[in-house]
Amino acid sequence: MCVVDDDESVREALPDLLGEFGYASLAFASAEEFLASDRIRDADCLILDVAMPGMTGPELHLELKRRGHATPAIFITAHTDPALFPRLIEQGAVECLFKPFSDVALRDAVVTALATN
Repeated sequence: MCVVDDDESVREALPDLLGEFGYASLAFASAEEFLASDRIRDADCLILDVAMPGMTGPELHLELKRRGHATPAIFITAHTDPALFPRLIEQGAVECLFKPFSDVALRDAVVTALATN
């Protein structure tokens, strides 16, 4: 499982929380850093921030699909644009969570994402 978020506090907190749920994860500061890594094929689930400098989470998700990697994605965001979530779900997102989200909401989204993989 990989977390891609430009917010350092999120990159530190989410892997710890995922670990409490029994999932190993790696965190990346940007979409570009993730794409340059050797973890693309290993990721069984992605947790992607919607708004990041450079390539956004939705752009990363589309790029991975273009490259033939249909990794289930959960999007997280602090932006409350009501039109965003239906658009992301239409593009193949498993779930979209507004920050701050509950531990239960994240766990449920991860369980759903892994079940689709």
